[in-house]
Amino acid sequence: MAARRTGRRKAWAVLIGVSVVLALVSYLAVRFIRSATPDECTAQGTDGTTVTLDLDQASHAATIAAVAHAHGLPERAVTIALATAIQESKLHNLTYGDRDSLGLFQQRPSQGWGSPAQIRDPVYASGKFFDALVKVPDYLGLPVTVAAQRVQHSGYPEAYASHEAMAATLADVLTGREGPALNCTVSGADPAPSDTASSAAGAVSEAGDGSGVAAAVRREFGDAPVAGPATGGDSVSFPIATEQASTGWSLALWLLCHATALHATSVTFDGRRWSSAASDRGWTHSTPDSRQAGVLAVELG
Repeated sequence: MAARRTGRRKAWAVLIGVSVVLALVSYLAVRFIRSATPDECTAQGTDGTTVTLDLDQASHAATIAAVAHAHGLPERAVTIALATAIQESKLHNLTYGDRDSLGLFQQRPSQGWGSPAQIRDPVYASGKFFDALVKVPDYLGLPVTVAAQRVQHSGYPEAYASHEAMAATLADVLTGREGPALNCTVSGADPAPSDTASSAAGAVSEAGDGSGVAAAVRREFGDAPVAGPATGGDSVSFPIATEQASTGWSLALWLLCHATALHATSVTFDGRRWSSAASDRGWTHSTPDSRQAGVLAVELG
């Protein structure tokens, strides 16, 4: 009898041990899969065209679209600016260039674009580009490469044309017209060292909570109503009117592109939710909540 009980105990011990090993293997497999997933953002246009950017590029593309919104400019202006930045810097905030050229648009301090520090601020650089663009007569009716060249005065005036399709897809998505048409996969690790001067990250590091996110949004999008941050500073929400759904999605996608810098763990809007813990799943349907109607909610961690 005692031998039988001992045998049962051994069997249970083996079973428990196997279960623990299987659980550990499953956990490690999930961690491996997530770590193997590249940190990047993919936008899908209405024609099925996809554009994939690393997080640094995506954050700059989203900033360009946000600054255009703050200036009250149409999608065509965003396309021109993105095509220009893709050609000039591949959407990276460069610390070098031809002669004294710097930043996203390779603007030159010696040509009156601003100080080196100003030009390396993506918000400032985007604003200066748009200030120059709107002074170009009939810029909305010009071919993209012609409008860009009127601003840039490049030695390669036709080069911007080769980036028009990519820029148009990004502009279509980042202005919010296509809803949740962009997803960013993030590993959850601290952002890698970059030569990027991120105004979004700077605002958050100064405030350390939801008020920093709100400050970053206001700086890039212009005046934005904020209902929050909530108690404890670990969340912030933005009321979005029904007729401003595209603006809401533009902001939601901006938050994704800046999620790592902002320490955003989830973004919820218009019945959809993105979570950094399951970013490979993209935007999933969220449980309806009357308190979230007309609200873009961001959780921080």
